[in-house]
Amino acid sequence: MPGRRDRSTSGAARRGGAIGASGQDVVRLITDYLKQETVGPLRGAARFVAFGVVGSLAISGGAVLLLIALLRLLQGETGDAFGGDRSWLPYLITAVAALAVLALSVWRVASGAGRRRASVPSTRNTKEP
Repeated sequence: MPGRRDRSTSGAARRGGAIGASGQDVVRLITDYLKQETVGPLRGAARFVAFGVVGSLAISGGAVLLLIALLRLLQGETGDAFGGDRSWLPYLITAVAALAVLALSVWRVASGAGRRRASVPSTRNTKEP
């Protein structure tokens, strides 16, 4: 009859099945937790790195185009100011501008948010006397 318990199985066997199911639940819970705590943050970090790489490539490409534009501007729009034996000056000016952009970038990276966070003393885990 449906709905009636089978009396042929002992109570120990029924408990063993419940323990086995409980063990499977624990294993599933642990694997789900590990996935949540490892795969999720790794995906976030990968996304952060991907956007950083794409952004840095875009900024680098833009800087190169601006430097080429500066060179062409100095060569074409200054008339005879950089003519003759001074024709190398636009290249020097562009190289100095490129070094200035590079120095500014290195300075901003070196004194960025990571360094500011490291210099601020943490108020966590402090015990009052």
